Order: sequence, then C-alpha cells, then structure tokens
Amino acid sequence: MSEINKDNEDKNANTCENSCANAHKTNTVAALCISPSGVGDELSEYVADAVKVIRDSGLKNETNAMFTNIEGEFDDVMHVVRDATMTLVNKGYRTGVILKLDIRPGFSNQLDAKAALVDKILDERNKEE
Repeated sequence: MSEINKDNEDKNANTCENSCANAHKTNTVAALCISPSGVGDELSEYVADAVKVIRDSGLKNETNAMFTNIEGEFDDVMHVVRDATMTLVNKGYRTGVILKLDIRPGFSNQLDAKAALVDKILDERNKEE
C-alpha cells in the first residue's frame, strides 16, 4: 500500500469517527453549468449573469471553461444554485442546468485539497519513474 493510500485510510478512519459529531457539517462541492436555450451560439453574456450571482454569494468558487465549482454548506450551495438559475429563468429564458454534487460531511476546503492531492500523487509517480 502506498504512503498516500495509507494517509487517506487514516484520514477516512478519523473522519468516520468524527462524522457523527460533525453530521451537521455538510460540506458540499458543486460543479454547476447553467445556460439558456435558443439564444444563439454565444452564451458567455448569459453565463456571466449566473456566475455573478455565484461570485456575489461569498461562497468559495472557481470558474473554468465548462463549469463553475462552488463549495460550502449544502443548504448554502443549493440556495446559490437556485438563485443563479433563476437569474436566467426570471428573464424568460428556457434554462438548462447540469449539477454534480460531492457531499462530504466533516471536510472543508475540498476545492483546493482535491487538486493538491492529485498533484501530490502525480509528483510521487514521476519520482518513481
């Protein structure tokens, strides 16, 4: 078993022990794509309206070419998803939403931690080669 897998096992064991105590801490990472239909080929102006709501929410977020990722407590994240979606709906646009959630009680800062763990694994693999 690699050192990383052992570290993850130890973290998971600790998390299981702490999960009941932290059950109300429902850290959620959402990958969200909101876009209108029937408005032409360029969607950036419309997407910007939804992203503004997300950025103004105060929740940790990052936008890439395909999705905006949001992190926070489950209810807060879902509230922002609803508000960002309704920004386009309230303007009369048929609106499509793609949403993927990772709900991980007892954890936080997963937007950074997940990427850091993948980088660490790749660095270790490169050292082995």
